[in-house]
Amino acid sequence: MNATLPRILAKGRELDLSEGSFGELHRSNDVAGDSAALRQRFAEDGYLFLPGFFARADVIEARKLITAALAQKGLLDPAYPVMDAVKKEGADMKFLADPRPTVDFMNSLARGNAPMMRLLYSGKIIGLFEGFFGESIRHFDFTWVRTMSKGFGTDPHCDNVYMGRGSSRLCSAWVPYGDITYDIGGLMILEGSHLQADRLKNYLNRDVDNYCENRPEAARIKSGEIPWKWGGVLSTNPYSLREHLGGRWLSAEYRMGDLLVFGMRTVHASLDNQTHFFRFSTDTRYQPASEPIDGRWIGENPIGHGVAAKRSMIC
Repeated sequence: MNATLPRILAKGRELDLSEGSFGELHRSNDVAGDSAALRQRFAEDGYLFLPGFFARADVIEARKLITAALAQKGLLDPAYPVMDAVKKEGADMKFLADPRPTVDFMNSLARGNAPMMRLLYSGKIIGLFEGFFGESIRHFDFTWVRTMSKGFGTDPHCDNVYMGRGSSRLCSAWVPYGDITYDIGGLMILEGSHLQADRLKNYLNRDVDNYCENRPEAARIKSGEIPWKWGGVLSTNPYSLREHLGGRWLSAEYRMGDLLVFGMRTVHASLDNQTHFFRFSTDTRYQPASEPIDGRWIGENPIGHGVAAKRSMIC
């Protein structure tokens, strides 16, 4: 057992913390200044973990605006400093249960946060991806802002099923806006999963916005009454998924300033938040500018997984 680790939960299940089942992410700081070495590391690991990539002070400025927005919505406990982001007991979080208002809330948090926009779409991170891809880059215009209170983390999945209509070299960048201990629960990656495309091909070939025209739910999807029939989840059980695919779940106790980059076919999920603190993070996407881009996530008001994104097929 990893004797120093606390009890770690994912989807309400206690993870196996034995050395063959759970470990820490491989840090890539040692090759951070070498684009060729970064590409090699990415090919080997399926991700790049770069602790301290951003200036902590810049992340704090972005966090201030996130916490202020939540305080204005009445979601934070006024007995604690706003920057602590302690969830108010009984705060109504129902508006985050439906994908459509959640998207609107993400948009408002991102667009109203100039420090966040500078952090994610200028300067150091752009230089990182230009070196990594060896050419000018383009990013999605939509910014995923996560505000996760106590409860279950995200189900295991690959990003390809949500944004696979463009470049196959698209990368996700995950940034925490707080110091995240294991009980607050950050992102975790399934070791070696990016090399399992053959075993996962039926999953990876799907798209959450494709639907069967000849199925009973087709009319409800087409009208926008329901967002989708299938939500892109690979498994609801991180414990059994690891046993099935092999490898270890890899994570870390993140700090403000850390950056985690991973590919579209890398299986990942998030740990449960067992605390009364909110966990804040963003997901952003970057790719070579010369390659096709998924139209769902570009423009001033991206269509995302809305009605305009749906594609029918005969199943």
